[in-house]
Amino acid sequence: MTETLIWIFAGLLAIGLYLSWTAGRLDRLHSRIDAARASLDAQLLRRASVAQELATAGVLDPAASIVLYQGAHTARQAEEEQREVAESELSEALRAVFGEVAQVEAVREAPGGEEAANELAASVRRVPMARRFHNDSVRAARALRRHRTVRWFRLAGHAPFPLAFEMDDEPPVALADRPGR
Repeated sequence: MTETLIWIFAGLLAIGLYLSWTAGRLDRLHSRIDAARASLDAQLLRRASVAQELATAGVLDPAASIVLYQGAHTARQAEEEQREVAESELSEALRAVFGEVAQVEAVREAPGGEEAANELAASVRRVPMARRFHNDSVRAARALRRHRTVRWFRLAGHAPFPLAFEMDDEPPVALADRPGR
């Protein structure tokens, strides 16, 4: 009789340890999603700020300045529900303004343009990486939350179901192909 109770207790302990480990893993994944989202938000804000700065610096022609400023302003002011669309529109504006190498070179020749162009190129390259890290974390958390054990024992608690950030983040060719910068 006592041997049976010991085995039952050991089995319950093993199940409890597994559930605790799974809940901890899920919590770490949610923390990783939060950190990746904060990094993505910082990169998106940096990209919009640099684009807005460049649009108001007077180094672009007036039409390009308006297109770039409007896209950057909309991206910075967008509500959370409209953020993906606004960021995609900023990507389109960047591709429209910096679609040709000649435009980038014209910016580089202006006073302070070299720094601004380098900073914009760096921010344009970092956004897809930050988005990829975020979406990979979301994918891992979703996969774990789909397990029956997680659902049956409600190991996710009240955490919202993680959502990927989908946007057009294709950089302008003239800015993306800057080796060594």
